[in-house]
Amino acid sequence: MIQIQVLNVKMVNFGKKLMADQVEEWKGYYINYKLMKKMLKQYVQQTQFGGKDREQVLKEFSRVLDDQIERIVLFLLQQQGHLANRIEELGEQRAALLEQHDISQVFQLREAYREVGRDLIKLLRFVDMNATGIRKILKKFDKRFGYRFTDYYVTTRANHPYSQLQQVFKQVGIVAVVGALSRNLAYLQDHEGSVLSIYDHPSVTLKDPIIDQVNHAVQKLTHATSFLQFLGQHALIIQEDAQSGSEDLVDDQSYHFMSLLLNLVNTFLYMVNTYIIVPTADDYSVSLGAAATVCGVIIGSMAVAQVFSSVYFSAWSNRSYFRPLVFSSIMLFSGNLLYALAYDMNSLTILLIGRLLCGLGSARAVNRRYISDCVPLKIRLQASAGFVSASALGMACGPALAGLLQMRFKIYSLTFNQSTLPGWVMCIAWLVYLLWLWISFKEPGHFAKSTDAARPAESGHQISANVEEGLAQPLLIGEIQDQNAEDNDDNEEESENSHGPATSISSAYKLLTPSVKVQLLIYFMLKYAMEILLSESSVITTYYFNWSTSAVAIFLAILGCTVLPVNAVVGSYITNLFEDRQILVASEIMVLIGIIMSFRFTPHYSVPQYVLSALITFVFAEVLEGVNLSLLSRVMSSRLARGTYNGGLLSTEAGTLARVVADATITAAGYLGPDLLLNITLLPPLVICIASLVATFCTYNTLY
Repeated sequence: MIQIQVLNVKMVNFGKKLMADQVEEWKGYYINYKLMKKMLKQYVQQTQFGGKDREQVLKEFSRVLDDQIERIVLFLLQQQGHLANRIEELGEQRAALLEQHDISQVFQLREAYREVGRDLIKLLRFVDMNATGIRKILKKFDKRFGYRFTDYYVTTRANHPYSQLQQVFKQVGIVAVVGALSRNLAYLQDHEGSVLSIYDHPSVTLKDPIIDQVNHAVQKLTHATSFLQFLGQHALIIQEDAQSGSEDLVDDQSYHFMSLLLNLVNTFLYMVNTYIIVPTADDYSVSLGAAATVCGVIIGSMAVAQVFSSVYFSAWSNRSYFRPLVFSSIMLFSGNLLYALAYDMNSLTILLIGRLLCGLGSARAVNRRYISDCVPLKIRLQASAGFVSASALGMACGPALAGLLQMRFKIYSLTFNQSTLPGWVMCIAWLVYLLWLWISFKEPGHFAKSTDAARPAESGHQISANVEEGLAQPLLIGEIQDQNAEDNDDNEEESENSHGPATSISSAYKLLTPSVKVQLLIYFMLKYAMEILLSESSVITTYYFNWSTSAVAIFLAILGCTVLPVNAVVGSYITNLFEDRQILVASEIMVLIGIIMSFRFTPHYSVPQYVLSALITFVFAEVLEGVNLSLLSRVMSSRLARGTYNGGLLSTEAGTLARVVADATITAAGYLGPDLLLNITLLPPLVICIASLVATFCTYNTLY
């Protein structure tokens, strides 16, 4: 009970956080969030009783917000100037000191630079708080009036040549101050005044801790990312901010590395299990007397079952990790056993039941939940990246392993060939994993307390309470009562956040804003396009190019191997040069180009055309996925951050449903003949991609 009370004190709403975190001497320069909320309430009353029309409200509120932003920006420029002057003066002292070779005073000079750094961090947090306040008040206006004010305001202000909004959200000047401070501290890095320059050696790691703190503040403000953070976004596990006041409820003693490793191995094996049959599914269906395009049903049946398994595993992980993982292993062992035996039983039904059982064993929700709840905060980012890396490695190893299983022999009455060996291999793999799990897994001792009493987010797919604003802050556990009516009005957002989580898919759907729906549509589209590409690859390449199973396996393995290098480039460089929404649009356009290039326009369909179009589609779909999930985490309602029917589950269901529909499309199109299969199956992703692009442009400014 004491722990809950402490958390309730810390996890206040933004209005209270703004008041509590203000720098005392700067109080007059923060956004007047309370005033803006009162104005919104008055405008609602005036429009309801006919006192003002919406156009008048729009102009008045825009003027007031302009005044607020102008005050913030002028103060920001003033403080930047003070910091720049101090750095310039210290630079003169540094030059004089180094000419005299008075090394004994270098430490004093470095301390003076550190003091500038500490003031710079205060200014960065000032900008962060105000930027968050602006985002929140824009969102609140849209919600109260049902009007796209954010779109209007961002369009007219952010793109204006005299934009003050750009100063708050782009921070060009303040980042230049950061660069000057970093360069001078780097110059003093060794006590003799080295001539080392950060511009000549950008990979040099500064030893001064104040620079780490400044960089952390800049990254939080600008949503800058790294390779690990970019991978973590794919995992749908949002990292909590160290400054948010949240507590890491997992200590080093309760953390169990072997249990984490078992979750990562489960993820790896499941992805191998998913893709190991892709190169041979068409041959298997033909050997059982069905058409080659029935491979779509064979591959997609696993995804069909996963639609349901994601829900019950998400709910089950509220009570245990060990039991769901044991159940998952048993289901996958049984499913692969039936898949392998279907050949000798000459039964397509047995084969499909086997794949359905494999889908019912999808424990990815448990894997995510374990990382979120049972891994210490300091290594949670690495664990999240490990989750995504295990998935990518499994995706590449599955087809590659299938390419190695090109053999045929019999043991008694059991047939072992390229079609059945994937089932037998995975059957053995899951049996070994089950034994390892039973011996080595340790159920966390703090499980019940951390999930039922202390943790603000109950889902392994958790998205932080204020994700719609791009900040990682903890959820409210209980509604905090206020002492007067004005505070109650101020705490409207707190009351909203303290409502219980969604209790069904339909109630969760009602919480989706247009921006969230568009991001889910994009996620559906990219998963649809990728599934069409992968699932029909064996049929298409055999029909047009007469590729062997080994050639198809190598091709799919190469595609899978591009995941991590592409994410490394995007996460380390691209996301630091462009806005997420810009990368989103560019990636959608490139996916559209890849889909268009995949169509067969002439009787002759060449290997270079197919391979190039497949690479473009797959690579940019991977880029799109990371950016899409990053934006989704920012615009998702806080009420979808917990419970069984959470935002992560909705994303997973959207992607899984896309795979199901794509695989069903392949089988349905197969009845029209192999000659039309390619173009027919590419039409739906083409239409959905165009629709997602249009929808993105319609909600583009809400992603600012």
